[in-house]
Amino acid sequence: MSRSADSAAATDMRRWHDDHARVVGASSLRLPDFFIVGHGKSGTTALYEMLTQHPQLHLPYKEPWFFAAELHERTPPRPEGTPHTLEEYASLFAGASPEQRVGEASALYLWSHTAAKRIAALRPDARIVAILREPASFLYSLHLQLVETYIETESNFAKALALEDERRLGRQIPQYTYWPQLLLYSEHVRYVEQLRRYHAAFSPEQVLVLIYDDFRRDNEATVRRVLRFLEVDASLPIEGVEANPTVRVRSQRLHELMHAVSVGRGPLSLGVKAAIKAVTPQKLRRGPLRRVKERLVFNAPSPPDASVMNEVRHRFAGEVRALSEYIGRDLVTLWGYDRFT
Repeated sequence: MSRSADSAAATDMRRWHDDHARVVGASSLRLPDFFIVGHGKSGTTALYEMLTQHPQLHLPYKEPWFFAAELHERTPPRPEGTPHTLEEYASLFAGASPEQRVGEASALYLWSHTAAKRIAALRPDARIVAILREPASFLYSLHLQLVETYIETESNFAKALALEDERRLGRQIPQYTYWPQLLLYSEHVRYVEQLRRYHAAFSPEQVLVLIYDDFRRDNEATVRRVLRFLEVDASLPIEGVEANPTVRVRSQRLHELMHAVSVGRGPLSLGVKAAIKAVTPQKLRRGPLRRVKERLVFNAPSPPDASVMNEVRHRFAGEVRALSEYIGRDLVTLWGYDRFT
């Protein structure tokens, strides 16, 4: 990044901090005490749902994305129903009692270049929880999710990865994608860089790094670890929750139609989308119609191609070695990357 770009980013950060600090200082807005920052497809939804069972915690709906500035740069800047202002964001936590600790879960905060600093500017004493997953399996699941949500239109995993250089140049971008930067797959697994952003903004004691394998093996023990980290009663009963299943698009055309109905997006004319939204309220589009869509459009994914997965592992072996050293745990052996060193 150039000096002028660095200066502009710093100026923007100071302006954002000053504007929001004035609002917080002049009001009794309730903001989160802790954040689940990602990654998606790594157990964040299951962790979130288990934490919502705890009476000493209050978490609103998942994925407000408020602190990830990159997601607000395009038009429309964010999906309907997500907060636009600090007051709208704070209203998500208005139902918390004074005794409860307030939390927020947005799985793209770890990927975001801006979220760590923005969170720290308003909540310097916040606790941060991150979950990391083996890169190849994470990217495979992420790709399926991006296809499911119509951010990605290249259904072949290997081809989608190969498009990254073109997409950095603004080419091969799907027409109806809100956030083309999410299609730069390698950016999602720069784990050391991502953790360093949070360690630069918060003390080590404020950041808890979890490994997806541990959560899958014993999610109850992992959740109890999180509860102790959040300084709430870790002895209360918590029911286990299955992680969100990864799915594969069965019919691309039906997917396009149902996606427009469920969230008001996709390759239909603006007039048709407006008509659909006019007669189907948001609650219906995000509830019953979403379940219909899941049955008609998706099925279980095919196993990933072993040779492709090994190519991905070879590509990111250096990242796994660096991460192992950074967090002080042998992930090279745990994730089977000793074959790619």
